[in-house]
Amino acid sequence: MTEQKSSIHDAFENLTDPRGEINLKHPLINIIAITLCGVISGAETWADMERYGKSKQAFLGTFLDLSEGIPSHDTFGRVFRWIDPDELASSFYDWTQLLYKLTEGEVIAIDGKCLRGSKAAEHGKGAIYMVSAWATTNHLVLAEERVSDKSNEITAIPRLLHLLDLKDSTVTIDALGCQTAIAEQIIEQGGDYVLSVKENQPVLYEDVTATFDHPDLPQYADYCRQYDDSHGRQVVRDCWVTSQSDVLAHIKQYQDWQGLQSLVKIVSRRGQGDDLAVETRYFITSLPANAAHLLKVVRSHWRIENSLHWVLDVAFDEDRSRIRRDHAPENMALMRHAALNLLKHETSTNVGVKARRKMAGWDNDYLRKVLSLKI
Repeated sequence: MTEQKSSIHDAFENLTDPRGEINLKHPLINIIAITLCGVISGAETWADMERYGKSKQAFLGTFLDLSEGIPSHDTFGRVFRWIDPDELASSFYDWTQLLYKLTEGEVIAIDGKCLRGSKAAEHGKGAIYMVSAWATTNHLVLAEERVSDKSNEITAIPRLLHLLDLKDSTVTIDALGCQTAIAEQIIEQGGDYVLSVKENQPVLYEDVTATFDHPDLPQYADYCRQYDDSHGRQVVRDCWVTSQSDVLAHIKQYQDWQGLQSLVKIVSRRGQGDDLAVETRYFITSLPANAAHLLKVVRSHWRIENSLHWVLDVAFDEDRSRIRRDHAPENMALMRHAALNLLKHETSTNVGVKARRKMAGWDNDYLRKVLSLKI
C-alpha cells in the first residue's frame, strides 16, 4: 500500500466487497484502481485489465499492495459483475466532489445514452440506457444512473438528481424530463431548471406556443439575438422570454409547476436561401426573464452530446464494448466516466482525449499527472 493514503482510497474504501469472505486474495481497492488506470490508458476488456496490470506491475506497486500479484481477467469480470452499482455511483460522486469544486451557477445537463454493445439478444437482454449528469462549465461527469428495464428516463432522473448537490445550479433536461415532479424536486434541492417543452406535454405545449403567438407579447418579453458562424455556416438565434404574471396566468397547469417564473421561445436559423433551416423550441424555467442568459443556458445543454456522449464513443469506443453480464456494463460505464473526468482535467498537453489515453499508457509520469497523485 502507498505511504500516503489518497483520495481514491478514501472514496472507495467503504465500498462493499461483493465477494464476501471468500476469494479475497486481491484487495477490492486493487481491482478498482487497476481498472481505472487501465481504462485511462486504453484498456477496454477484462483481458486488457489483466495484461495492463502485468505490464505495469512495477508502477502500480508504488501505490498498491501487489504482494499477491495482478488479478486474473476472470476476477476483474466477476467483481464488476457483482459490485452494487448504486454504491459504486455514490462513491464516484463523493470522489468527484473531493477532487473538483463546481463553478457557482453551474449548468448541469441531464441526458441519456444507450450502451449499444451491452445488448445480448441470445439471452433476451436488450441494451441498457444510462442517464448522466454533466457539469457543462467544469466539463465533469457528476453522476450516472441506469434506466430500469421496461422503463424510461423519467424514472431514472429523480434517482440521479438525489445524488447531486443542486444548490446554486441550473438543471437542463430535454422534453422527456419535463415533468412536474422533476421540476418540484429540483426546486426542493435548491436548484433552478430549464425544461424543454414538446408535444409529450400537450396541454403545456399548447399553452406556451399560444402565449408566444399572442400579438401583444413583445411588450412583455425580454429579447436578444445572437449570431454564430464559428462552424463555417451562419446561425442566427432569436430568444424571447416572458415572466409577466398575467401571461403566466394563461398556463392552465401553472400552479403545478413549482417555481415556474418564465416562458422561453428560441428560433434558430441556419444557412441561407434554399439551404435555410429554421427550428423553433420552447422551454419553461424557474429563472427570471433574461433572454441572453437563458439562450446561453439552453445552448450549453448540448455540450453533454459533444463533450460526453461523442467522446465516449470516439475516444473510448463505448458503443462497441462487449461487457454485458449483470452489473458490469453500468459499472464499467462509470469507470469510463471517472477516467474521462481525470483526462479532461489534465491540461499540460493540448491534445484530444484519445491521444491522452495513449500517452497515459506509454508514459507513467504522464499517468501520474492525469491521476494528480490522488490515487
